Amino acid sequence: MVGLLNQPHHDGSPSYVSTQAPTLGQTVQVRLRLPRGPGAPSSVTAVHVRTTPDAEVHYAEAALVREDEHEDWWQADVVVHNPVTGYRFLLSGGPADYRWLNGTGLHDRDVPDAADFRLVASDAPPPPWALDAVVYQVFPDRFARSAAADERPAPPWAIPAAWDEPVTRDRRVIGDQLYGGDLDGIREHLDHLERLGADVLYLTPFFPGRSNHRYDADTFDRVDPLLGGDEALARLTDEAHRRGLKVVGDFTTNHTGARHEWFETAVARPDSPERGFYLWDEDGGYVSWLGVPSLPKLNYDCAELWDRVLTSETGVVRRWLAEPHALDGWRVDVANMTGRHGAQDHNRAVAREMRRVMDEVAPGSLLVGEHTHDFSTDIRGDGWHGAMNYAGFTRPAWTWLRDKGFAPKFLGSPLRVPRRGGEAFLETVEDFMAQSPWSVRAHSFTLLGSHDTTRVRTLVGDDPRLVVAGAGLLLTMPGIPMITYGDEVGMQGDSGEDGRRPMPWDESRWDTTIFEAYRALVRARRDNVALRRGGLRWVHADDDSLTYLREHPDQTALVHVARSAHAPIRISTRYLRGVESAVSAYGPGLDRQEDSIRLSADGAGASVWVWPGAPRAPW
Repeated sequence: MVGLLNQPHHDGSPSYVSTQAPTLGQTVQVRLRLPRGPGAPSSVTAVHVRTTPDAEVHYAEAALVREDEHEDWWQADVVVHNPVTGYRFLLSGGPADYRWLNGTGLHDRDVPDAADFRLVASDAPPPPWALDAVVYQVFPDRFARSAAADERPAPPWAIPAAWDEPVTRDRRVIGDQLYGGDLDGIREHLDHLERLGADVLYLTPFFPGRSNHRYDADTFDRVDPLLGGDEALARLTDEAHRRGLKVVGDFTTNHTGARHEWFETAVARPDSPERGFYLWDEDGGYVSWLGVPSLPKLNYDCAELWDRVLTSETGVVRRWLAEPHALDGWRVDVANMTGRHGAQDHNRAVAREMRRVMDEVAPGSLLVGEHTHDFSTDIRGDGWHGAMNYAGFTRPAWTWLRDKGFAPKFLGSPLRVPRRGGEAFLETVEDFMAQSPWSVRAHSFTLLGSHDTTRVRTLVGDDPRLVVAGAGLLLTMPGIPMITYGDEVGMQGDSGEDGRRPMPWDESRWDTTIFEAYRALVRARRDNVALRRGGLRWVHADDDSLTYLREHPDQTALVHVARSAHAPIRISTRYLRGVESAVSAYGPGLDRQEDSIRLSADGAGASVWVWPGAPRAPW
C-alpha cells in the first residue's frame, strides 16, 4: 500500500524540501527518507534525482546525510530551471537494483512523468496566510438578514420566502425563491465565524442577477442592491479586516447572465465590441454554459474582453480587490471551463493573467479555481493557486462516509456514490494528488460539500458521529479546509438546492455536539503547525479507519479517524520518534504499549495527538 511507515517517503512539505517558495534558477535541496527494518527496501547504496530541464534528462547524485538504526536520509540539489520543475528519485543497490520513487510510491519498472514530484517557481508565491486559513462559505441570500432587508422590495423575478419557510423542491422556480439575506446581515454575524474559529469568509456571488444564486450576473460593475449595494460590501470587508478576517469573492469568468449589459448590447448591436465578447454559432445563436440559455459563454479570443475582465484599471478583477471593497482573493466559478470551446483553449492563459493582475493590485491575494474532476493538467501552481478539491478529497470522503442506506449523486453523475473502505479513500486521494505539485495541494480547498452538493449531515445518515469523523479529515489533512455555512450545526439537505436552507440562528435547533466538535477541531488545527503546514505520511488504512502523520520540522501530529467501531490497531513506535511525549490535541489520550501504540474506536470519530519536533536531517 502507498506510503506506509516502512516505505520510502518524500513530499513537498518543509521536512523534505528546503524552500516552499522557490524562484526561477534557484537551487533547492530535496530529501528522501528511507526506513530500515521489516518490510523496508533493503541495501540501497545510491540515490539519484532525475529532472527534465527543458525536457532533457538530468541526474543529480544524492548524498547520505544522516543514518541510524531506524532510517537513512538522502539529500540532493535540484535546480528550478523551468517554472514547473519535475523530479523523481532513482534507488539502486540490493536484489532490486532499479527502483523509482514518485508521487504514487515505489516502482521497480519505468513509470510516466505524470506523478513526478514538482517544484513551482514564482516571483509572487501563494499567500502564506492561506496555509493557516479555515474558510467559511456563505450563500448570501441564506445566511443572515439585516433589518434593512425589510425595506427592499422584491424584484419581479423573485418569490419572497419567510426565513423559516422550507426550500422549494419545484425545480422550475427553485432559483427564484428569495429569503432576503444580505451583506449587512453577514457583517452582523461575523462573531459566529470567530466563535467557530474560521478566519476567511468566502461569499458566493454578490453581483446582481435574476436568481438567488447570482451566477447569472447582469453586471460586474456593482453589488446587487438586494444585498445592500457597494457600500454594504465595503462595510463588510472593513469590519472583517478589523477583526482579522479575510474576505474572498466569487467570480464567473466563464459566462454571464443573458440579461448582462454586455450580452444585451451584443444582441442589440451586432457591430458593437461586446458582440465579440461571446461565442456564436453559424446560425447566429449563442453558446451557453452546459446548454443553459440564461448563461451565455464568454469568448476569450476577444482582446477587448480580456481588457474588461482582467487587465483594465477598471476591470472586474482589479476593481473589487482595490479599496474600498478590498477583497482578499477570488474563487472562480467553473474555472476549468473558462476560455474553452472546441478548438479554443485559453484556460491557462486566463489563469496566469488573472494571477498576474491580482499580484499587482493586491499582493498576497488568493486565487482558487473550481474544478470538479482531475485538475492536474489545468492547475500546476503557475495560474490558479489551487482548486476546489472535489476529486482528491470530497469524492473519496463521500465514498467512505456515506450511509449504507442513502447515496446521493455527485454533480451530474448518472450513478449514486458508491460506498468503499478506507484503503480506497487512501488510494484515490494519493492517485489524484500525486499528479499535482505540493503547493497546489496545500492551497486547494478541501471540503465535505458546498452550496452545490448534498449536505454532509444528510450524506452520513443517522449517526452524527460520522459528521465528526468527516470534520476530522477536513481539518487535519493537507489543504485549506472550507466549511459550508450550517454544516457546523448539522444542517441537512439531500441536494445542492435543498442544502441552501436559511441558517437557523435559534441555537436550540443546532446539533451542539457537532458544533463543539467543529470548534475543537478548528482550534486543534490553529494551535498546531503540523496540521496546517506539515507533510502527509500514511500509517494505516482499513475498511473502517484511517491513520496518518502530519510532520513538520517543529512538530508531529498523529491522526486517527474511524467511521465505525473497529478492532484495536497496533502501530510500532520504531518510526514514531518522540511519541512518548505525545499529548492529545483532540480526543482521548494515547494508549501506549511497550514498543507500540494501540488505536481503537467504539464508534465513528477522530483523535489527534501531537508532540514536538520531527525526525529530519539538518539543511
